Amino acid sequence: MEKLVELKDIKAFHRKKQILNGVNIDVQKGEFVYLIGKTGSGKSSILKVLYKEMDIAEGEGEIVGLNLNKLKYSKVHKLRRQLGIIFQDFQLLPDRSVLDNLMFTMEATGWKDKKAMKSHADLTLEQVNLQNIGDKYPHQLSGGQQQKVAIARAMINSPKVILADEPTGNLDPESSQEIMNLLSAISKGGTAIIMATHDMDIVKRYPGRVLKCEEGVISEVQLEKHE
Repeated sequence: MEKLVELKDIKAFHRKKQILNGVNIDVQKGEFVYLIGKTGSGKSSILKVLYKEMDIAEGEGEIVGLNLNKLKYSKVHKLRRQLGIIFQDFQLLPDRSVLDNLMFTMEATGWKDKKAMKSHADLTLEQVNLQNIGDKYPHQLSGGQQQKVAIARAMINSPKVILADEPTGNLDPESSQEIMNLLSAISKGGTAIIMATHDMDIVKRYPGRVLKCEEGVISEVQLEKHE
């Protein structure tokens, strides 16, 4: 199997407060990994380290073949091209249509050919069951639809890894289920998914590896699955 993520003895600080205290993780191609734990336990910080929003103070980190310790901020776009990132609050650009939201991400990651971009964006929207809404604006969509657009944006460059921070946190149960079905299908296609969540119901219903964050340290846990 191809190892896509490796963190070894990672320590990280936020405003001089230690947030991560010796985190070890490795994730293979196509794995679905949950990060669970209370607010403030370090779940989001691990994701921030992985997409280079937070610096590693000690230890070693690698993701999609890039060394996080040595990666300069001027080269972070190289990393972001190979990652998809999904947030709880969608983070869509409110003044742009759905299609333009996707095109904006593509431009930022080096796409040039407008015709190819539009065609690829349309195809990606189809993959998340959102045909024919490219001209709508985020405020015209339901929360579930906005999160699907966010997933389409995360998928746009066929990333090897998707990082999802509480992607169902603002959604009703039916929309959450749709989002989880989508993410499960994406991971079965070979993309590794690392998802921070509070929702233990989802964790039990959709199988994956479960890593528990507690006081900045991680341990693997086994959960009984729902029938």
